[in-house]
Amino acid sequence: MVHSIYGIYGVGGFAREILPLLRDEVKNKDGIKIYFVVDEQYVTDKKTLNGVEIVSFNQFNEFKDIQKYLAVGFSNTMRRIEVFEYCQKNDIKLLNIKASNVVVMDNVQIGEGAILCPFVTLTSDITIGKSFQANLYSYVAHDCVIGDFVTFAPAVKCNGNVHIGDNVYIGAGAIIHPGKTGKPLKIGKNAVIAAGSVVTKNVPEGMTVFGNPAIEFTKENIKRRS
Repeated sequence: MVHSIYGIYGVGGFAREILPLLRDEVKNKDGIKIYFVVDEQYVTDKKTLNGVEIVSFNQFNEFKDIQKYLAVGFSNTMRRIEVFEYCQKNDIKLLNIKASNVVVMDNVQIGEGAILCPFVTLTSDITIGKSFQANLYSYVAHDCVIGDFVTFAPAVKCNGNVHIGDNVYIGAGAIIHPGKTGKPLKIGKNAVIAAGSVVTKNVPEGMTVFGNPAIEFTKENIKRRS
């Protein structure tokens, strides 16, 4: 008898990468069924994906008298915020998913809805907000503070004494240089760090940066670096 439903919101690459992690977490638990969940506009005739049934968000909501859990399997920040707010108002619990080989060391605080993919490392004295997504081989070093809805693509290297604001996206292979005790390197909220960037100084709110060292993404700066 099914007593809990676990949904993975999305059917893209990241959602499909989450599925094996979730299966591993529930493999010894009875009464759990897993679904992929999609927005109404993405409903198609396809009924299953990787052996898991696909349902619309409305269908997921229609399951009655059963505890529902949800993991958000996409990086779109605004939609993640909408989903989180809806879940909090409608008794849908947010899943924390962590690969079996993730390393979490000492005094790490992390909010609900985190997804930590294989080979992620969180070292010591770290505070992370809700809906943190850390993809393959990423790490966060000591004395970092990370806001809500922050996304690390694969192999992001966030060194010590770094403060990252809400809704920041950091692309694959980016390196964030360490700050100093009492003077952290700061990445402002809503900033975007392009893949492969090397961030050596503060990034203002809402700015997109690229390159080594990272500079603002503008036509003039692209010409300078080309």
